[in-house]
Formats: sequence, C-alpha cells, structure tokens
Amino acid sequence: MDLQLSPYEPLPAPAERNGELMEVGVDSLHPTQMCVGLAEIKHRIEDFKAESKKARRDYLRTKPVPVARSSDGQLWMVDRHHRLRGLLEVDPKATAWAYVVLDVGAASPEIVLQALQQRGWLYLYDGRGLGPLHPSALPGTLLGCQDDPFRSLVWKLKREGVIEAAPLIPFHEFRWGAWLRRKALPPFSSDRLDPALPAARAYARSTAASRLAGWKG
Repeated sequence: MDLQLSPYEPLPAPAERNGELMEVGVDSLHPTQMCVGLAEIKHRIEDFKAESKKARRDYLRTKPVPVARSSDGQLWMVDRHHRLRGLLEVDPKATAWAYVVLDVGAASPEIVLQALQQRGWLYLYDGRGLGPLHPSALPGTLLGCQDDPFRSLVWKLKREGVIEAAPLIPFHEFRWGAWLRRKALPPFSSDRLDPALPAARAYARSTAASRLAGWKG
C-alpha cells in the first residue's frame, strides 16, 4: 500500500481565530475522514461514561473542534473525530464546542470538499488503507466511519509515549498508520492490539521513522 497524502496547511489553533467558540450538535458535523480506530473510540466511551454532564461540557470546551463552514451553515469537522464519535455513542444528542478554520462562500458540498482537499484537510483512504477515494465517498456522519486497526495501533503507541502528539498536523496518526502498514506485523485487530505492539514499538522507535512528526526515537 503506497499512501501518498497531499501537502497540507497546518490547522489554525483556536487562539488564531480569536478564541470565538460556538456550540454545535455533534450529529450534524460532517466527517473529513473515512475511518477511525475503534480501540480509541471504546476508550473515549468509557471516559465519557465516567464523567458528569457538567465535567463533560467543561472538558469539551477545552478541546474545541476545528470546522469548515459553508455559506448555508453546514459544518465539516477537520479533527476530533474519535473524541466526538465516542461522545455520540454515549449521548446521541450531545453538543460540543467548535471554532471556524475556513469559511467557504458557497453552499455546495462539492465546493467545500474541494477547498478542504486543496489544503490537505481530507483523509480519503478507507479502513484497509485503500485510496485515495473520491471525496463524495466520505461518510455523512461520524457513525458511518469505518474501523482502521492501524489507526488503533498508533493511538496505543501514543498512549504509551512511543509517539508524540502533533495536534496541528492533519491526520497525523494516519500518516503513522500508513507507514506501519508497510512493515511486517503479525495479525491484529482494534479489539486485539497486543500481538502487533512489540514490533510496532520497535519500528516506531527506529531511525527509519525519524522523518515522521512525533518521532521520539
């Protein structure tokens, strides 16, 4: 699998948008990626279940979602897919906080997706790493995202401190997942990561991975 992601513009941080936040319904957000790692989703679900509603809202305000907005007010989320997919599983009517990183002066979804693609803000590979697919193949809601076990594997490596976060790089974890897909790993799944973890840790720490953002060695 030879995944070639296009060059990207870094995502603006909330402070770069004057800290203006708006409350949005999570079920109304359009994804900009085909898949998620279900291991992370399950972890997010347990976290949200353990919180009070007030603690959840306070937390979500500290993790606003960068969105692109069409002229008729539709929103495409450019990050936070895992967090909010987990939230939807707990509360289908949940809201979250968002900030606009791109205003598109058109209502057409095709024009919005084109603007996002030009900035490298779409991930058009499916759960098996196949693509790029046409932007029209993106799921309509977060609940339509496929599982990508390699995305789950990278999430686990981040939790272990093997890989550092790079929050302003679009699809940072998928870039790592695409790299690991080329490596010899034993069979694994999002529900059963352990067989692949020893080899994945070794690959992620090797100098061969040093060109990837978040490499720690």
